[in-house]
Amino acid sequence: MPEAVIVATARTAIGRARKGTLVGLDAFDLAEAVVPAALERAGIPATDVDDLVLAESYQGGGVIARHTAVRLGLTGVSGVATNRHCAGGLTAVAIAAAGIRAGMDHAAIAGGTESLSNQIYGSKRAADGSQQIWMSPPNPNTPEAPAFDMPLTVGENTAREMGLTRRDVDEWTVHTQQRALDSIDSGAFVDEIVPLDVTRPDGTTVRFDTDEHPRRGTTLERLATLPVLHPELPDATVTAGNSAGLNDAAAAVTLTSDTYAASHGLTPLARIRAWATVGIEPALTGLAPTLAIPKALDRAGLTLGDIDLFEINEAFCSVPVAAVRKLGLNPDIVNVNGSGASLGHPISATGARMIVTMVGELRRRGATLGCVSMCAGGGMGAAMII
Repeated sequence: MPEAVIVATARTAIGRARKGTLVGLDAFDLAEAVVPAALERAGIPATDVDDLVLAESYQGGGVIARHTAVRLGLTGVSGVATNRHCAGGLTAVAIAAAGIRAGMDHAAIAGGTESLSNQIYGSKRAADGSQQIWMSPPNPNTPEAPAFDMPLTVGENTAREMGLTRRDVDEWTVHTQQRALDSIDSGAFVDEIVPLDVTRPDGTTVRFDTDEHPRRGTTLERLATLPVLHPELPDATVTAGNSAGLNDAAAAVTLTSDTYAASHGLTPLARIRAWATVGIEPALTGLAPTLAIPKALDRAGLTLGDIDLFEINEAFCSVPVAAVRKLGLNPDIVNVNGSGASLGHPISATGARMIVTMVGELRRRGATLGCVSMCAGGGMGAAMII
């Protein structure tokens, strides 16, 4: 069976939604920045790319992967859009890897794109002519809508199930902010980021090449002043400070079979070992990584002790803290570059961004195995071993 290898990675810097640098760019624009970069960095002809797989949670405008291919002049490349909320980018890479491992494809580009600055709205016009409009998701007319109260189902319920305190979560927040800033200041992300020249509303142009979500000067004392989002709950933990932000970004990787890479003189950056997805009771969404990680490890024939680095997305900081405690992980090897609460969480771009960053960090350290994992809205989770 062919192996799926990553031969190039690319991502935008992560912007703050609605008031950040990327506010004027939609998900299509962001995808159009990373897809050609991933192709160019791979050094393979566009005619060899069998598929383009892109994730987008707040889909509006058709199959974004095909639109992106056409807008970039890659008319010979088919495209498919996927949506698994926060695990969308990882799922896109898994779909591309599966096609390669099955021998169906030789090369593919996969990733995710999200512009929460341009999040779409849903509507339903009733028979009487009245109209209901909501920000998507959730659709309030569907029974699973309560599962999308993320601060409750992901943040608070996770903390309660694992006996976490506000201080436990805030301490992790300080930790992740510092790690993200250290990575930025050391230039760890320079090679993976595609610089963008962005025109502002006032007509000026700015070079955007640095993640703008991390907050310098984050301390326990400052975090302690923030109000909790569910004050009706005793011992509530979730605040704006220890939660992921609203963000804009895109990320992509170029994958090929190991035989294609060898025959074309390409040096693989990483190999996809295994992946897994899980479902969980929506009220316990934040614990999904504690199920997805062991499942992926089992498929790879590995144990927790084999993994050199983990990144567990910080949709809320209670999620990685819970995983560290429940799985017995060494916190020193978890989220070494920061994650969602510090770098930002551009939903469907997040999984691909995590893979891009993990590939770079493993190579910088001369390490061998990395695991990326996240929970996903509505009671899902995913993990991938590279």
